Amino acid sequence: MPTYIMVSKLTPEGVQTIKSNPQRIREVNHEIEQLGAKVTAQWAVLGRYDFVNIVEAPDEKTMARISLELGSRGTASYETLTAIPVDDFISSI
Repeated sequence: MPTYIMVSKLTPEGVQTIKSNPQRIREVNHEIEQLGAKVTAQWAVLGRYDFVNIVEAPDEKTMARISLELGSRGTASYETLTAIPVDDFISSI
């Protein structure tokens, strides 16, 4: 299954949501599963983004739907990158 890297940055509203309900982070992961993908790893990070997620999804359409659904809530902004295994990348050159 294709792998995607999804980075997110919380809005001020999102920061307040996480502060008052830290378990919301895991609830969002469950919602991603309901939308047809799976979070296989997740980190809270310092710097430009607040979270980095490794997500497996059947295709880019699924990831687009997830990004749109999550982004429409106004609690975070998302950027999704397609992850290409290095061996596959090298063999395509």
